[in-house]
Amino acid sequence: MKVTVVGAGNVGATCAYAIAEKDLVNEVILLDIKEGLAEGKALDMWQTAPVRSYGTYIKGVSNDYAASAGSDVVVITSGVPRKPGMSRDDLISINAGIVHDVAGNVARYSPDAKIIVVSNPLDAMCYRAYLTTRFPSSRVFGMAGVLDAARYVAFLAEALAVAPGDIHAMLLGGHGDTMVPLPRYTTVSGIPVSQLIDRQRLDAIIERTRSGGGEIVKLVGTSAWYAPGNAAALMVEAIVRDQRRVVPACAYLDGEYGMKNIYLGVPVVLGRNGIERVIEIHLDDEERELLARSADAVRSTLDAIVP
Repeated sequence: MKVTVVGAGNVGATCAYAIAEKDLVNEVILLDIKEGLAEGKALDMWQTAPVRSYGTYIKGVSNDYAASAGSDVVVITSGVPRKPGMSRDDLISINAGIVHDVAGNVARYSPDAKIIVVSNPLDAMCYRAYLTTRFPSSRVFGMAGVLDAARYVAFLAEALAVAPGDIHAMLLGGHGDTMVPLPRYTTVSGIPVSQLIDRQRLDAIIERTRSGGGEIVKLVGTSAWYAPGNAAALMVEAIVRDQRRVVPACAYLDGEYGMKNIYLGVPVVLGRNGIERVIEIHLDDEERELLARSADAVRSTLDAIVP
């Protein structure tokens, strides 16, 4: 099997390396428009194979989509990274054009691929890739919820002094400020998190999760890459190994949660065919209102792509 990661920046390179280390496929193609960048990073990664004991070959190419032909999964990380003071929506005009070009080449060379979009603003870029490729929506989706849930769980694990692996959490909505955490569906080895932490501390953690990306931008001057890259690699693993994992992903809604013609973060079953199904969970009135607000914010971004 073969996976292509488009974009050899921090997120793309981290994702490609994480996939290789998992030994999921025979080959990972790392592609970038900048001459020599992907080749150099891929060569460096491949030289770690004897040290890390993996056999997946990593090949870097410059703007050569023919090398990606026949990919089973394509991860799109291309785009301009967010800078201090820049909102995700500020990125839309530039990144929509980039994603359009990338998605067109994916459709040409890998017509059966599943596409995982990582580029921001995530919800809008998923829609752009979907419109460009004309793939079934089950094969075009985004990595956001996995990352946001990871941040949420990491902050909770630190506050509760427990292992992150014992915490299970679910999130809905758009990626970023309008994300909808669901404390009712957050548990620690089956124990509702509300029994382990007071509401004020939990609300503070939720707010920190919403602005998790911005916190890192302020600290290092650019977007995060370790967590996003590994989150995308987790989704690749679920597809390649047909794990049918239940994860929050940016998926196309066609009536689910009472919404249509929109990409939004929801729980899905992720397997060999991409999104096997969208899971509709019960929401109370407050949660439904928050999800509706999140959808409105996403739609305002989509208007720039689909007038």
